[in-house]
Amino acid sequence: MNDQSLLLWIIGAILTFTGLAGLLLPLIPGAPLLFLGLLFGAWAENFRFVGLWTLLALAGMAGLTYLVEFAATALGARKYGGSQRAMVGAVLGGLVGMAFGVPGILLGPIAGAVIGELSLQRTLDQASRAGFGTVVGMAIGVAGKLAIGIAMIGLFLVVRLF
Repeated sequence: MNDQSLLLWIIGAILTFTGLAGLLLPLIPGAPLLFLGLLFGAWAENFRFVGLWTLLALAGMAGLTYLVEFAATALGARKYGGSQRAMVGAVLGGLVGMAFGVPGILLGPIAGAVIGELSLQRTLDQASRAGFGTVVGMAIGVAGKLAIGIAMIGLFLVVRLF
């Protein structure tokens, strides 16, 4: 292993671990960093083991983490009695909340679901249930993102080692 390969492996490991942490923590783009870390790992060996098709699969899995996060948030609101408007509000609240840092990321989807329900003249209790469902959905979404991230690392290792 030459110095360049070693440096690429070190960068890849740092990006991979940061990306894995980012799947749990707001404001860190976990999936893209995780993918970049694995890409650097493949590059360290001149793509000899991990090639284009594996990298495309890993990129698709990274994209899937965002779909899982938004879908779980919306479906959590729905599961706890929220309307279609609460589901849309949760997703829009999450997107708008990104502009306001960690508090916005955490509270935006909840506020969006509650506002969506209140706009349909639902009671505060009904709207609060949709907001709670959003919290449950967000937690499930984080677990789903983490599972996909671990699967990405697993796929990389299987292709690399076998």
